[in-house]
Amino acid sequence: MASQVQPVYKLKCSCNQYPWGRVGSDSVSARLCSKQVGYDDQEKMGDFKIDEKTPYAEMWMGTYPVLPSYVAESGEMLQDLIDKHPDELMGKKVQEKFGHANLQFLPKVLSISKALPLQLHPNKQLAAKLHKEDPDQFTDPNHKPEIALALGEFEAFCGFKPLAQIQKLMQIETLKRYLSGGHDDKKFDDQMLKSVVGNMLHASDDDVKATYKALTSLPQDQFAGDNYIPKLAPRLAEQYSEADPGLLVALITMNYLVLQAGESIYIPADGIHAYLSGDIIECMARSNNVLNTGFCPRSERNNVDLFTSCLTFTPHSPEECMVKREEYPRSKNGKTVLYAPPLSEFDASETSLKSGEKEVVESIEGPSILLATRGGAKMKANGMEVQLHEGACYFVAKDVKLEFEAGREGLLMHMFFVV
Repeated sequence: MASQVQPVYKLKCSCNQYPWGRVGSDSVSARLCSKQVGYDDQEKMGDFKIDEKTPYAEMWMGTYPVLPSYVAESGEMLQDLIDKHPDELMGKKVQEKFGHANLQFLPKVLSISKALPLQLHPNKQLAAKLHKEDPDQFTDPNHKPEIALALGEFEAFCGFKPLAQIQKLMQIETLKRYLSGGHDDKKFDDQMLKSVVGNMLHASDDDVKATYKALTSLPQDQFAGDNYIPKLAPRLAEQYSEADPGLLVALITMNYLVLQAGESIYIPADGIHAYLSGDIIECMARSNNVLNTGFCPRSERNNVDLFTSCLTFTPHSPEECMVKREEYPRSKNGKTVLYAPPLSEFDASETSLKSGEKEVVESIEGPSILLATRGGAKMKANGMEVQLHEGACYFVAKDVKLEFEAGREGLLMHMFFVV
């Protein structure tokens, strides 16, 4: 590595404020952001101070221009640093793979107090078209497959239920109105599901509200085993409205999952999803494009026909949504696990150390971003030694071997890297 660049760079990141975020210090994303220290030019970065009355939603890490990360020591934008030293920091292999020297992944910490909009992210072909037509709303031409890794209990709607289960629920009298032509006796396939979703999203406020009231008046044993439906419905209606069509689409057609710390789900491009509550580490391909159709005001919903035309119909079960934890071959002491979603932009890992425990993560040919999510450690990077503390975020150059020795509180660390 050339002498003018370091193996790792400490970053200063930002946290945005959406109404669905957790308030004040209850937000993990805000707490982690507030513990970052570094360059303190108020005009460029400033220190992040938590307002205990403000909801904080997402801490972003990386080079996306909406909330870019800065080098803590100098205040330079991370992308500007990479542009000066692309070969030393990114490597020629990564540049050849993607055709440029931009980070192709975008990690975030999300703190969720109520349901995010029912949404999907357009695939590459549609994203390019939408970006060309409306660059203010669709700010890049890329797709956005993503993973979400739970830091504690995490609730989400993800993908569609098995078709047979949806068909059973559609036999409830109040739901039959959403079967096109009333063909509730036909074989229920993906095209019928697409029609049902479209009909629900096109329904009038009065129809949705009437359906909601009918569903919540039914006994629990009428829901074909999905006993969470009458329990979740009032909670979602209180957060948004009894007339929000996202209620029907999510509760009737989508998988409801409750993950525990360390479990992860994968959202493919064009995969329908809505996160409900919890603190998570999320990482996605470098994009900020989204289509919303529920759990948001009508004025903020995208075109229903455009939305339904994009839908993919995998996964079709909760199990298919999950990303399995694997042994990480670059982990010397077995303290690091790998999450390898089926995409080309990135993999993720989680390192968990008790007080005094050590780990070595062998070098890779591309760049990484790491976050000390909890606790702290002494970290050596190709001979350079730094002290990790909770909230510390680092850019790691290619070909850097990392060694860790956890402090008294242990260490929980997440890394995202080019595969």
